[in-house]
Amino acid sequence: MSNGSSVNEFLLLPFADTQELQLLHFLLFLGIYLAALLGNGLIITAVACDHHLHTPMYFFLLNLSILDLGTISTTVPKSMANSLWDTRAISYLGCAAQVFSFFFLCSAEYSLLTVMAYDRYVAICRPLHYETLMGTRACVKMAAAAWVSGFFNAVLHTANIFSIPFCQGNTVDQFFCEVPQILKLFCSDSYLREVGLLVVSVCLFFGCFIFILLSYMQIFRVVLRIPSEQGQHKAFSTCLPHLAVVSLFLSTGLFAYLKPPSISYPALDLVVAVLYAVVPPTVNPLIYSMRNKELKDALRKVIQWVQC
Repeated sequence: MSNGSSVNEFLLLPFADTQELQLLHFLLFLGIYLAALLGNGLIITAVACDHHLHTPMYFFLLNLSILDLGTISTTVPKSMANSLWDTRAISYLGCAAQVFSFFFLCSAEYSLLTVMAYDRYVAICRPLHYETLMGTRACVKMAAAAWVSGFFNAVLHTANIFSIPFCQGNTVDQFFCEVPQILKLFCSDSYLREVGLLVVSVCLFFGCFIFILLSYMQIFRVVLRIPSEQGQHKAFSTCLPHLAVVSLFLSTGLFAYLKPPSISYPALDLVVAVLYAVVPPTVNPLIYSMRNKELKDALRKVIQWVQC
């Protein structure tokens, strides 16, 4: 810790003031967490055990489910524990671990969503080259690149954030150690270094966003030229779940990190944080299985195997 900072723990924002409402929050988050564990766990099991799903698209989906499990496990259990024990405290090292894990998993997930857009582009726009461009080795390299890029991004930001003194107290106005809220605790002459890193990250973020956007523009251009309605439906059924996940992830995350300070209120910030940190990992399995017959069949087999 830098000189001038005597913080050894942080105080997180409680969801409610009374013990009864805190218990309600615990039960609500417990239900959401168990649903996320069940949904993502079923997808991981189905993809791993069903050889029909050993394709690039489902390989990336397996990685996405692992990242989703990690993301929701970074924030929700600590918030549940605080509500159950009626406390707000998180240790300095615990907060640093949350920042690192959340940055790592979210950055890796966004990189993976970019790779998944490329996979759909190749499958629909260049089907004759699909096996060459999306071979096993290429898929492993792209997935590894997503994880490694997330790791280095997290190391960079976490090391920078926790080397800067905190002069504005230790109260984080969020249910987990969220970076925009931690920035408010920096000394007024120290936060520009982290803001500069965030600007670089945002530029990389928009670079990936433009790549995803251009990929889907090409995909829709090709799909709309398919003469048969059945062919169009099949192509859209593999793209729309990914597009829905990307839209949910980007819209809530962008609003949380780029909204003007003038519309920053604790209640609004809390709702937005739940929308981008808790909701996507929970609903992603539902989004991907809703229109995918192969995945639904594999999930049905897993459920039947568990029941036997």
